[in-house]
Amino acid sequence: MPTSPVQAAALRDGVLPPVEEFRPGVWTLAVPFRFGVPDATLVYVLEGDDGSLTLVDPGWSADDDLGALQEGLAVMGRTLDDVGLVVVTHLHADHLGAAAAVRRASGARVAMHRREVEALHRERVDAAATDADIASWGLPDALVPDVVAAWGSGRRIGMGRLAEPYADLLLEDGDDLPIAGRSVRTLWTPGHTDGHCCFVDEADGLLFTGDHVLPRINSGIGLGGRTDTNPLGDYLSSLGRLEPYAHLEVCPGHEYRFADVLSRAHVLAQHRQERSRHVADALDALERPTLYDVATHVPFSGGIETMTGFLLASALTQTAFHADLLGRGDEIVPA
Repeated sequence: MPTSPVQAAALRDGVLPPVEEFRPGVWTLAVPFRFGVPDATLVYVLEGDDGSLTLVDPGWSADDDLGALQEGLAVMGRTLDDVGLVVVTHLHADHLGAAAAVRRASGARVAMHRREVEALHRERVDAAATDADIASWGLPDALVPDVVAAWGSGRRIGMGRLAEPYADLLLEDGDDLPIAGRSVRTLWTPGHTDGHCCFVDEADGLLFTGDHVLPRINSGIGLGGRTDTNPLGDYLSSLGRLEPYAHLEVCPGHEYRFADVLSRAHVLAQHRQERSRHVADALDALERPTLYDVATHVPFSGGIETMTGFLLASALTQTAFHADLLGRGDEIVPA
């Protein structure tokens, strides 16, 4: 259920929502992503008692262009000079991308979970190892180059413009953000990426969820590089961590603010459970299948045969996560 009618209406009409102050000293503004106006990141701006601003997910920046962010701040009567902290829910370009430019323009510190920083350091090594995985999936030869470019050695999971240190402040589960006069706590919610975090503001009744829980979109799983654990299992566990926060208004990274995070989390978990059943049915029906064979029997939106590049790789990887979580990963044979 939307709690911001103007954001819901803007999404319906395919336009950017206006700047909105929805709690005293808490605003949201939209920064468009490169694929078009409807693809926008919701940036949250929190004012501290000392007057400094914290940005939660500064959004995308092409060639250090911060025009949309500056315009939004100007509506609030503020500038980039007022920004003292940039907090990032996860390492994807539409959330982290502007952090480097904001840091250079304002001197603000950048904060994100330790595991996101580790993933950024590992991405070249991870990508090369993923090429070997791709070769084992049983893909038709014509599809391999685009998948390698989008998912393997050609992929950049973060933003190369963010020079080291990738973060000035490393966050861990339970850490309080250093915002004067506010108590905002880090809630580690791995799954979408290994170091994805939500942020809990009990005093204002807010839960900032990044891409962990969105009002209409089923977020992808395992999109932050290679991990030691099954990202699907991590994601389902992370959904369970939201139970104490049913009373909070949800402030997601995209679309619009909404209420009743537990109902949405239940729908998301149910979707994953249904997908596991489809994977199990495919394994029951096939003898010594490759990963691609299994995925062709799973009812992905539009069908696996319509997918290329990143979407295809994500669908195949998530198929593998489901098989492994079922304890049946060894039934899939390498090509």
